[in-house]
Amino acid sequence: MMIGTAIMFIPMTSAIVVQKFYKEPIKPLGISFKINRWWLVAWLLPPLIAFATMGISFLIPEVTYSPDIAGFFERFEGIIPPEQLQQMKEQMAIFPIHIFWIALIQGLIAGITINAVAGFGEELGWRGFLLREFGHMGFWKSSAIVGLIWGIWHAPLILQGHNYPQNPVIGVFMMIIFCLLLSPILAIVRLRSKSVIAAGIFHGSLNANAGLAIIMIRGGDDLTVGVTGIAGFVVLLVLNLCIFLFDRSVRGKFLNVIMDEIK
Repeated sequence: MMIGTAIMFIPMTSAIVVQKFYKEPIKPLGISFKINRWWLVAWLLPPLIAFATMGISFLIPEVTYSPDIAGFFERFEGIIPPEQLQQMKEQMAIFPIHIFWIALIQGLIAGITINAVAGFGEELGWRGFLLREFGHMGFWKSSAIVGLIWGIWHAPLILQGHNYPQNPVIGVFMMIIFCLLLSPILAIVRLRSKSVIAAGIFHGSLNANAGLAIIMIRGGDDLTVGVTGIAGFVVLLVLNLCIFLFDRSVRGKFLNVIMDEIK
């Protein structure tokens, strides 16, 4: 876990090193603390994505509603030691409210604090440096290239069982698809907010709240359910379609937005 978090700061470090090497300032990477409504979107959209993903999961055969979160524990059998799983069950049984709501509250808090810091560690590299470098290619092409690089960059962790413990090899390709679908959404957040910090908040909030999509479902596997599964891909496809249909203003002046920030 600590190694995974540390790795998230490699893109930020690389971007800063390159900027310093060419004696360029850091500000053109999109660092701005001017808060606007898109910071709120960055914080709250990820749990909504998780809720929608859970809903889509119920359309998959043999996936059912599991309010007692039995399905959640089944997913970790063979991954987490039985005694640790039992301890988790006992702890959750004494909570005054359902674990789903506790997870949501924790996810919202973590998503805008510690997870946002880790998310920023990646986003300064992806949506700060790379999106600017490929900006001349237009919104969709630059988002796709950044998403492809981002997805491939995850490969070593995925092969070790992260995100897709049941299917680590296929999971590499699934993660690439996931990053390709998520990249335009993060790009819109970054451009609309005019700050890569908002992209970091979105990234952190998604990481913190992704578990909400599977906590109350039973059935399926890591390729079909969850934000990084097919159910999540459907939700992200819909959001990409919304960007295509309704956010032409930013896409149309994409290069101008990037160049204005550099100036």
